[in-house]
Amino acid sequence: MTSLETRLHDALVAGAEATVPAPDLFARVQLSVEADRARRRLRWRYLSWGIGVLAVLSLAIVLTTRKIEGRLIMEWWVLELVTAAVLVAIALWLGPFIKRFGRSYAADVFRANPRTGKSYIVLTDIVYYLIFTAYILFTSTVDPPVAWDEVVSGAQIQAVLIRIGGILLIIGVLHGFNLLIMPALGRLFSMNRRLDGLIDSED
Repeated sequence: MTSLETRLHDALVAGAEATVPAPDLFARVQLSVEADRARRRLRWRYLSWGIGVLAVLSLAIVLTTRKIEGRLIMEWWVLELVTAAVLVAIALWLGPFIKRFGRSYAADVFRANPRTGKSYIVLTDIVYYLIFTAYILFTSTVDPPVAWDEVVSGAQIQAVLIRIGGILLIIGVLHGFNLLIMPALGRLFSMNRRLDGLIDSED
């Protein structure tokens, strides 16, 4: 070993010997492992639910689709069920996806008060799922309009595409607005905390 490598080795060994491990290190590692296992179980549960829903929808499509004069005909309500399932699947996939990448952004914005950042993420999750649920209920059809036929037609397919594109547009606009407003909220909460600290120090 060269002198530089020896000095670097000695410095690292000395630093390791001087470092005192946290008393709750094992507990934190154990909690982290358990949280990772819980996330994996939740993913497998969602995957199994998704496979089950796809199986039921596929069975419904196969049983209700018939061939007349060389054309495949499907009842209109089957496409409605498929559309609702697609919207629910988008909500269940897009929500955790946004949350996973939004945690670090929220941590940077609310670094002065992390608890507020965690609460903000939870509240935005609630708003997200409320918007998705309301949109699915508002746009669901229980009786085909006059422009539709009793079987799937071009007008119904166009309406389905508008529904899926509409929810993606709404979530995209709201998410972009959230990204723009979060830094202002983080600065505002930081200022309020500083003012509270100044008032407490004066008292």
